[in-house]
Amino acid sequence: MGTLNNQETGYRKLPEILTKEEQEALLSIPNPKAPTGIRNLCMLRIMLEAGLRLSEVTGLKREDVDLESGELKVEGGKEKKRRTLWAGKESLELFKKWLQVSPESRYFFPTLKGGKLDNRYVREMVKRLAGKAHINKNISPHTLRHTFAAELYRKTSNIRLVQKALGHSSLSATMIYTYLVNDKIEDDLQFFRSRRAAA
Repeated sequence: MGTLNNQETGYRKLPEILTKEEQEALLSIPNPKAPTGIRNLCMLRIMLEAGLRLSEVTGLKREDVDLESGELKVEGGKEKKRRTLWAGKESLELFKKWLQVSPESRYFFPTLKGGKLDNRYVREMVKRLAGKAHINKNISPHTLRHTFAAELYRKTSNIRLVQKALGHSSLSATMIYTYLVNDKIEDDLQFFRSRRAAA
């Protein structure tokens, strides 16, 4: 991903995001027939689909998830503001399967003993599975959040909607995704031009 002027964006380098192919490769790695596999697959999907922070994923309670409507009640960020997000139909089916094998716990994604999942475990899990998927990028849970935000902005062109979905108190923190999407579009156009020139 490209680099823009630091005064312009507030960032020295634009954040890394996953392509559609990389997302599919990552989601194909966990084994949904194993309890940890389906749990980890559900966590990956919820970060990609709803842009949850790592702490929001590990802190998600059972009562925060409506398995019929897909509504997620999330509390996060420095100000602990609550916001509503949504999970897709395919994810909801996976959530239901996970709850059939999940231990009794107040948390939606607990350890196999029912305790709160450690953030470090999720970081290491994402990095390990990305390696198995042969994704040649420095991947973390926040990469999945960046990917969600960039896709939402690309589809809607509504930066205020992205701000609300991410739970940012300031729009300035969200503006990076306008540069990120525009930079990706420019890369795609350059690739298209080079292909036409070579034809």
